[in-house]
Order: sequence, then C-alpha cells, then structure tokens
Amino acid sequence: MQEQAQAQDDLIIRAQAWLAEDPDPETAAELAALIEAGDTAELADRFAGTLQFGTAGLRGEIGAGPMRMNRGVVIRAAAGLAAYLKAQGHDGGLVVVGYDARYKSADFARDTAAVMTGAGLRAALLPRPLPTPVLAYAIRHLGAVAGVEVTASHNPPRDNGYKVYLGDGSQIVSPADSEIAAQIAAVEKLADVPRPESGWQELGDEVLEAYLARTDAVLTPGSPRGVRTVYTAMHGVGKDVVMAAFARHGFPEPVLVAEQAEPDPAFPTVAFPNPEEPGAMDLAFAKAAEVRPDIVIANDPDADRCAVAVPTADGWRMLRGDEVGALLAAHLVHKGARGVFAESIVSSSLLGRIAEAAGVGYEETLTGFKWIARVEGLRYGYEEALGYCVDPEGVRDKDGVTAALLVAELASVLGEQGRTLTDLLDDLAMAHGLHATDQLSVRVSDLSIIADAMAALRAQPPVSLAGLRVVSAEDLSKGTESLPPTDGLRYYLDGAYKARVIARPSGTEPKLKCYLEVVVPVAEACDLASARVRGQEVLDAIKKDLSAAMGI
Repeated sequence: MQEQAQAQDDLIIRAQAWLAEDPDPETAAELAALIEAGDTAELADRFAGTLQFGTAGLRGEIGAGPMRMNRGVVIRAAAGLAAYLKAQGHDGGLVVVGYDARYKSADFARDTAAVMTGAGLRAALLPRPLPTPVLAYAIRHLGAVAGVEVTASHNPPRDNGYKVYLGDGSQIVSPADSEIAAQIAAVEKLADVPRPESGWQELGDEVLEAYLARTDAVLTPGSPRGVRTVYTAMHGVGKDVVMAAFARHGFPEPVLVAEQAEPDPAFPTVAFPNPEEPGAMDLAFAKAAEVRPDIVIANDPDADRCAVAVPTADGWRMLRGDEVGALLAAHLVHKGARGVFAESIVSSSLLGRIAEAAGVGYEETLTGFKWIARVEGLRYGYEEALGYCVDPEGVRDKDGVTAALLVAELASVLGEQGRTLTDLLDDLAMAHGLHATDQLSVRVSDLSIIADAMAALRAQPPVSLAGLRVVSAEDLSKGTESLPPTDGLRYYLDGAYKARVIARPSGTEPKLKCYLEVVVPVAEACDLASARVRGQEVLDAIKKDLSAAMGI
C-alpha cells in the first residue's frame, strides 16, 4: 500500500514538472485539471513513457504529457532532429516545414521552424496547409537538407503526427530514426531549446506553382482529357491543389462533394477520414448517383493517397489499391515507361507479372514508401493502401494529386475507345490470372492483443488455410535474402489455387493487419465472373482460418 502511494506521489511530481514547462496554455490547463482531480489512472497513461520516434516519425493523440502529441513533444523532436542534422555536417542547411489542417498542426510547424532557426539551421515554412507531396517535392526543389510534415494522414481526428524526410526527398529509415531518437532523448529542459520568435522564411505560392508545373511530366502531351469526375477531399487539404492541377491540364472541372470539400480537423461526416473505411465514401457515391460521372476520386486528408471508384450495375464500387496499382502500371507500360516498377511485400504480385511481360525491372520492398522510394532506377511504385508514386523524379513518396491526374488520363484514354477502367482490369485478369486481394484488419485498444496474436502464429504456424497447404512459412523478423528484418510473417499456399498471406502490426495505427492474395486462372472471358466469386470465397475462408490461428 505504501509503495502504491509512493508511486502515485512520484507520478504527480512528474506531471507537475511537465506542467511547469508546458508552452501551450490549452494542454497546460488540461494537465492542471487532471492533477487537481487526482486522476492518477489518466495521468499514468500519459506518463507511462514517451512517444517513440521511429521510421514513421511520431504519431499519437493530441493532449498533455509525454505519451501524447503536443508542443512540448514536438519541440523536443525538432531539437533532436536539428542536433542530428548538425552532427551530419548540415549546420546552416535548409529545413522545409509543411503541415496539414489538423488540430495544432500550424502550431507544431511554427515550433519546428523556430527550433531549427534557434539551432543555427535555416527554416522555410510552407504558406498554409498543403498536401504532403508538396512538402516532399519542395525538399529537393529548394535543395533542403531535410523536411518535416506535420500530419496524421488518415488517422482519427484527435491524432496528429510528425513525418521527417531527409535531403534526398525520402522518408527516414534506419539508422537515421534511432540516431534522431537518441538526440531527442538527450534534450532535457525545454528552456534549453532556443526558440526565436522570428528568423525563418515564410514561403509564398512559388513552391506550389513549381509543384504544379512539375505535374506536366506525369501526362502525355495531347492525350485525351475528357473524363468526368466527382472528387472528395475528405475534409483535408487536397481540394485546391487537385482542382488547380485538373484545370492546368484541361480536364473537366471535377464535381465536388461539398460537405467534405473544405479542411475541417473534426472530420464531421466520417468516422475515420480514410477512403478505405466503411461509410467514408457514402457522400461521394451519393453525389455520383446524382451527377453520373465516369469515375469518383478521393484523397485522404493530407492528399498523399488516392482512391478511385467506378460505376457498376449495382452502384459505385471502390477499387482496391491493388487494382489501381495494376491499372496505373499497365497505363505507364502502354505509355512506354522504362525503369523499375516496385511495390511493397503486402501488395499484389500482379505488378510483378505486368513488369515481366513488359520487360521492365521489378523489385519488392518492405512496407512503406520510405523503402519503395529508395529503389534504384525507380519509375513507378505503389502500395495497396492507396499509395502511388507515379513521378519519382518529382516526388519520392506517394502522391495522391499526381496519381489522380494519371487515373484521369487513363480513364480519358479508355473512354475515347468506348472502354472503362473495369474493362482494363478484365484484360489484366485474362492475361495474368485473376489476382484477388483482401485484408483482415483488427483495430485494438490493447496493443498486447497484437503481440499475442503474432506470438501465437510463431509458436504454432498454420499448416493449411482454406484447404490450401502452407508450402512456405517465413518469419520476416529474421530478414530474407532481399529484405531487411521486419516484424511480420509470410506464408505461401498451394493447392487448387496459389495464395499468399502476410501478417504484421501496423506501423502507424493500433491495428493487426493481414494481407491476403489468391490467384485464380482465367481461361476464357466468360470465366471472369465465376473466377471473382471463387476468389472471394477462398479469401473469406482464409480469413476465417487465419483468425482462428491467431486467436482473435
């Protein structure tokens, strides 16, 4: 009992120490109220450790304390990044800072610019909330040594995050992440971090104009531009840039989903601001039913992802990220693209077949564009989570704006032939087999559930799933000949069909994610419908068996 009382006293002392240097009146008031109320359970959660800086940077719920996203945490992160950059010989180098329209994003961006300036680096702040790919472009365009984007992408409304890029325009990977984390940990008092009130550069629209000019490289001069589009920004920052890009290239003006067109950090019309989440596209589909466009395009809130939907006899259907990835690859091949086509291990193997048939290079990487963007000779990269890099010389990251332009060009080209995106998917299935993909995703409030599920699979790997034999089981934490270690498991299945399963914890959300693929041969065009039904049946059976194997 005495030990418990001492622990609570120590907790209050740590909370009071944090409160004493909290630079944000809002989070300071929040923390003071928790201390006053003696809410030790909530305080224990907020002071259980610190948000860990990794290859995804920082991401978490906004609030007071070291386990939340707040100005104190961001100032320490910026100071650690500045110390790392100086240790790498970049003293005096330029750091570009961008931000989205989430709660506190502008504050976190200004704090970052101030810290960089105080550390002897030069800082340039983008003029307003803009898509993440604009920041990724600006790093190389301006010759910066690093860039920071304040965003939580498609996370829930109360989250925010801190994404770091180095001077090559790519997101950080190991060992830079651990080296930056060590510098962050070395920051003691916020008062020791110089934060001048001015001295950084406030950029104007010239960077955005340069980004828009760069989008010229994505499209073929004189290509058809007739596609009619409904567009939703999902309450994020994509609308103005997408509309400007479509106008620049002569596409018909997209019809906006008005309720989701303007930035709103509350994301009032969606449970999760992610086009993949159930219900997120309902308003877009309602608008499409009203105006009958050729396609629907959606960005996530920071506009680095692009979702596409097509009309069917039963209403509008969201294409899977793997389907869009294959469509864009086929379009680029048709346009004569050369170089390496790359994807992450969780994406469909169809890209490899398209690349092989076209005689272009192909490479598989770990999950995330921090790896895809580093592929030597990259011409095109994609990931199943709606991320597409269609112009790696311009943006070495996923870019929902240029992806939207390329989708619009493809749909326009097909439209002039009296064909659709669905027709091209049918062609690919006929040529390479139907590659049916799905995902088993489990969101948790207790991260131990994920660890337990992964442990269960490692302790007793499945010998079959959906009646298909497991012919290969890889623990990716040990690495492979071509991949560095990562927390994941990969199974290849064989039998009536070939299939693949990958299970891994999400790097950005409290989710366990399992990526499933089954390949169904297609001999005749008339077999396509039955192949799709059979593919989904096998995927559903794999989900059921895999859930049982993980104990969830």
